[in-house]
Amino acid sequence: MKIKDFLCEQWMTKYENDAVYNMTDTSFQALSLKELVSLDEAALEDVVLDYGEIYGDKQLRREILKLYAHGSIDEITCFPGALNANQHVMDVLLEPGDHVIAFVPGYQQFYEYPRSLGCEVSLVSYQEKLDWMFDWEELENSFCANTKMIVMGSPSNPTGTTLSAAHWDRLIGLCRERGIYILCDEVYRGLDLEQTPSVSDLYERGISCSSLSKIFSLPGLRLGWVKADKRIIDDLNVRRDYTMISTGPLSDRLGIAALRNKEVILKRNREMLARNQQALKEWLRKNDAFSVVCSPLSPVAFLHYSMNMGSVELCERLLQECGVFFVPGSCFKTENYVRLGMGRSCGDFEKGLSVLSKWSNEALKKV
Repeated sequence: MKIKDFLCEQWMTKYENDAVYNMTDTSFQALSLKELVSLDEAALEDVVLDYGEIYGDKQLRREILKLYAHGSIDEITCFPGALNANQHVMDVLLEPGDHVIAFVPGYQQFYEYPRSLGCEVSLVSYQEKLDWMFDWEELENSFCANTKMIVMGSPSNPTGTTLSAAHWDRLIGLCRERGIYILCDEVYRGLDLEQTPSVSDLYERGISCSSLSKIFSLPGLRLGWVKADKRIIDDLNVRRDYTMISTGPLSDRLGIAALRNKEVILKRNREMLARNQQALKEWLRKNDAFSVVCSPLSPVAFLHYSMNMGSVELCERLLQECGVFFVPGSCFKTENYVRLGMGRSCGDFEKGLSVLSKWSNEALKKV
């Protein structure tokens, strides 16, 4: 079955390399190979470039397991990124005619990929007036007799929506009585593990996908994983034999180095996010054409603007006229918003805000 163009990813591919101030990337500032290896100088010693352990190096899976409250390494299997992990979970568990619930504004893979498999999809709205939460009544009204899975992110892209323990309890209660899976992309989870529970720790049908791309500053490593009930992992491992062999010993060994030193990386990124959010807060006080709801544990947010200009036009003009790069809200089915990433270097982020302020003030004068 045909699949629609992936608007956000295509926009990034087309324009990202032209950016002077990348204000929309949702990964934290990437580490260099030199920086990563300096954290663990033995990381690349004696790496043999064979296929490695097919489901992921056992030591890597032990380190991944430390990001969760319980489980075993047999409940983890590795993939080249969370995007690929999400795909494999949907390929294994969904069939034509199944009903899936996803959320908008949200990551397009979560609803278009199930549609490409022949699933029916209902979209529930995140609402800014609810601090980008969804309305529980709308969600409950979306359940059908054939609802098989909820697909979501927490924190979410682009709104930063983060489910609390109480939210998870309520959602899991609704799903457990109906036997519904919850697939949660958790790539932004983990800046504070105590405050961001994982669905795979809370629910027997909860499936967690994540990677080293976002909060661990290693998008180029292309290393992700799934944590779920072992029966699901076993089925994923059957499927992956047809689509990939392994993530490979080089990626696995670098992943071990990153996770063994995760507190160093996370401390850097928590400090970067806190400083950038404070800079944004101060900037918003002086730029009332913009507003945003931020989660202190999410590097991504949906920035609202009040200018009379479509989001594609605004983003194209910003990039062409002053080098400021955003993904337009239209890529997420929403106008008068742009996706804001707050994990970039603080100096670049603050400079980008300054340039945006100057440009928007000039644009408003011309209205």
